[in-house]
Amino acid sequence: MRIGFIGLGMMGSRMVANLQKTGQHELVVYDVRREAGEAALAAGARWAETPADAARQSEILMTSLPGPREVEAVAVGAHGIADGGQPGLIWAELSTSSPTLIRRLHKDLGERGIKVVDAPVSGGIAGAQDATLQIMVGCEPELFEQLKPVLAGIGDKVGYMGLIGAGEIAKLVHNQIALVVAQVVAEGLTLGVKAGVEPERLLEAIRGGAYGRGGGGIGNSIESIVFTRNWDSPRFALALARKDLGLATDLGNEMGVPMPLAALAEQALIECLNRGWGGKDMTATWALQEERAQVEVRGTARVATT
Repeated sequence: MRIGFIGLGMMGSRMVANLQKTGQHELVVYDVRREAGEAALAAGARWAETPADAARQSEILMTSLPGPREVEAVAVGAHGIADGGQPGLIWAELSTSSPTLIRRLHKDLGERGIKVVDAPVSGGIAGAQDATLQIMVGCEPELFEQLKPVLAGIGDKVGYMGLIGAGEIAKLVHNQIALVVAQVVAEGLTLGVKAGVEPERLLEAIRGGAYGRGGGGIGNSIESIVFTRNWDSPRFALALARKDLGLATDLGNEMGVPMPLAALAEQALIECLNRGWGGKDMTATWALQEERAQVEVRGTARVATT
């Protein structure tokens, strides 16, 4: 296939590399920073001068962008996909964006013969690197079957969520739950440490209790925060977390769904942004909770994982 890829950031560049590793596709790439494409070009990709140019050269086009504003600009802005895409082009939008926007673009670009798919990914940089991403796809069923083998080149969990917009909704629900739970866990651990229990012992209790059973995922997540605290090397930037949670609360308002816990978590993220922490990892919200509780949760020795 002739695949175009727009957006060669920390996620996009790794997804492009995995598509190239399959040896099955011709790649054409575009980013606002040409230097971001150097690795892909060295591996045989062609450079596109604009999003329209990338769309013109592609059978399947993928985009990995920061958020709705960039998605809309690339789609229908000057020299955008709408200007270059030919009838029959399949555009798979991999970003975490707005389901309302992708449905509108699906309608508008569909009138030009361009097939629009929302396919946001989850799994972070490690998942993009190892091609182990979860991909949440929204489109017509037959289009999903056509696109699934290509998406398998960047993720090993390609799931059909429903018609257009369903992928974005699934991704926003996933991130909303993760971000709200992170706030709850931070509250619990600052409480336990300030009340006199070592973080190692709290982690042991969480892992062994009813909530933490079933693979230890929550325990491992807590351990990475308590013992690593590597907030200055973001796996998922706090500014992006705030964007995603804002999209989820916006969707809640649109659908008439009360989301008080998500709103509280969003306010904490906004306070972190106001402190200049947008480039830190999303787990830096722990530092805010520690400050509020006037206690630091810092483990000194790892407990055994079981």
